[in-house]
Amino acid sequence: MQGLKKLLLKEQKELEMICSKVENELKSVPKGNLRISKDKNKIRYYHCVEDNEGTYISKIDSELPKLLAQKKYNQSVLKKAKARLRQIERITRDYSDDEIEKIYTSMHTQRQLLVTPIEPIWEKELVRWYDSEYHGKEFYEGTAEIVTEKGERVRSKSEKILADYFYRNNILYQYERPLYLKGYGTVYPDFTFLSKKTRKEIYWEHEGMMDKPEYAKSAVKKIESYQRNGIHLGERLILTFETELTVLNSQIVEELVEKYLV
Repeated sequence: MQGLKKLLLKEQKELEMICSKVENELKSVPKGNLRISKDKNKIRYYHCVEDNEGTYISKIDSELPKLLAQKKYNQSVLKKAKARLRQIERITRDYSDDEIEKIYTSMHTQRQLLVTPIEPIWEKELVRWYDSEYHGKEFYEGTAEIVTEKGERVRSKSEKILADYFYRNNILYQYERPLYLKGYGTVYPDFTFLSKKTRKEIYWEHEGMMDKPEYAKSAVKKIESYQRNGIHLGERLILTFETELTVLNSQIVEELVEKYLV
């Protein structure tokens, strides 16, 4: 399963934080346990330290039952979290998302020709997608010529920054590949990627003049059309924005790439 190891490592980090928090809380808890008794709809609390009967807790000491109940809960949480951590550590120790694919790619070339992979080989699928032909949006005469490190013409300096970042990090993309959105028409996403995790296309739109009312109005309409067509923000749609006073944030770009494209 593509992305499983990444999910497991994320879960591992969260479980480690839980363990740390719970262990810290357990450092300053009362000794013993809580016993709860119910007699004729009346609840009584007992503090058990040396025996199972315990000492009756009066209403004056109302915090003690809460502390003892929280202690028991925290101990159970800690036990479960540590058990899950051991499971994750065992799985991730020798697990790789592409281990099935590696069986095929590690074979001799001549042997590969005789075998049909049980799953599509990602590199071949990506190259086939990347090499597919399409007709992007035309550049009108008089438009500024901005060329990326890849040698591709783009429409703005911010698009060049993005394209150069993808190029330097070996992230294959298609610039302004046409996409038909029902109820809206054909759009030309600034960048289109193929997700290794889902094998579906991901679209990156950079809205660079959001302080201009007409531009912003058009951008919002287009973004809504993406979502009406099942392409939702945070799943298959990535958005970055700029205004005259707020420029493209490189840290945000890196975080988005790490989350959705790597």
